[in-house]
Amino acid sequence: MAFVSELMGRPVSDIDGEQVGRLKDILASAPGERIAHPLIRAIIVQTRQGELIVPVEDVVALLAPAVPLNKRRSDIVPYTPTPNDLYLVRDVLDKQIIDINGVRVVRVNDLELTRVNGDFYVSNVDIGGAGLIRRLGLKGLAKRAKSLAASEKSTGIISWDDVELLAGDQPMRLKVPGEKLAELHPADLAEILSDLNRTEGRDLLEKLDVETLADALEEVEPDFQASLVEEMPNEKVADVLEEMAPDEAADLLAELPEDRSKELLKLMETDEAEDVKHLLTFPVDSAGGIMNTEFLAVRQEWTAAQTLDYLRQNASEAETIYYIYVTDEQNHLQGVFSLRELVLVKPRTQVKEFMQDRVVTVNVLATQDECAQVVSKYNLLALPVVDDQRVLHGIVTAGDALDKIIPTAWKKRLPRIYR
Repeated sequence: MAFVSELMGRPVSDIDGEQVGRLKDILASAPGERIAHPLIRAIIVQTRQGELIVPVEDVVALLAPAVPLNKRRSDIVPYTPTPNDLYLVRDVLDKQIIDINGVRVVRVNDLELTRVNGDFYVSNVDIGGAGLIRRLGLKGLAKRAKSLAASEKSTGIISWDDVELLAGDQPMRLKVPGEKLAELHPADLAEILSDLNRTEGRDLLEKLDVETLADALEEVEPDFQASLVEEMPNEKVADVLEEMAPDEAADLLAELPEDRSKELLKLMETDEAEDVKHLLTFPVDSAGGIMNTEFLAVRQEWTAAQTLDYLRQNASEAETIYYIYVTDEQNHLQGVFSLRELVLVKPRTQVKEFMQDRVVTVNVLATQDECAQVVSKYNLLALPVVDDQRVLHGIVTAGDALDKIIPTAWKKRLPRIYR
């Protein structure tokens, strides 16, 4: 086991003992499907004449105090780097990475090398204080560095498997599969995005499938959403908008230039586009502007068994199933009941027998502050939005109603408890 920082600057000598130069960098092949960790391919030696890239096969002992070669300087055939090769010092040290397990953006302080069956691999990434001490070359703190490394092993050392190298001022080198990022909770992805600049954020989002991308965008503010999709093709943005909740899609479109918003609406599926267009007709901070049109409504003559069958088939399309609303054929609101009330009644019981016909509502033109006050007063998770004729247009979730009171990172998570 050795660290890259410890090897830098060591003298390199050929088979005759003549010093060739000093170790400047290490070249490794980017990991692939069969090999999860970068394999060391060559060393970069700084000579008086310039850089010499020596194949690792010509190196007798990489970890020696003075790195010996098995050939004369004149007999070495330089290694030719490929586009997928990583320069560990130039491309990785000091770069930002995503710690997938820790769900955070950190900086690479050092890289740990491990020998397996005669080959060297990059095994771990050091993001802790011990790596900084080694980089500074403070020999007097060597013992301290070792004890520090041991004490922070669980937090200061990350397996290469669990990191994502970000672009920075270098091309993207290491590709983490989109499925791995998709395993993260959307709120975690949003937290990572908030730590990145816009370019890095866009690079990250390009790796996500449309559904995961939509979920992640819903967790950040609309102005940041707009910056992240600024350079995305319209076709992909339209697909993402279709996967987003209508109110979230409307918020994003409102942040984009009007011409682009109209073009995106044309590219969306008709039903989804109509829902979003409807929301855009209301003031941004009104109940109509922040409501979600994905709710569940049933008829009062249905039985509990029929209602449960309907929920099984359609619940995935709703924002929340904690409340189920009762409407007539013209969509006039007649009542409401909770999922708990539904599962406790007998299967043949009709909805009208256990629904609550006195429903707390807000008008489509009510302000967001009014919505927040009603949600808080009645301790609601969702609030039905109606017009003057009591036609049900949508629901305002507690999270959206309390947007101005509770920080976004917290209020976004409220409705998920009951999904």
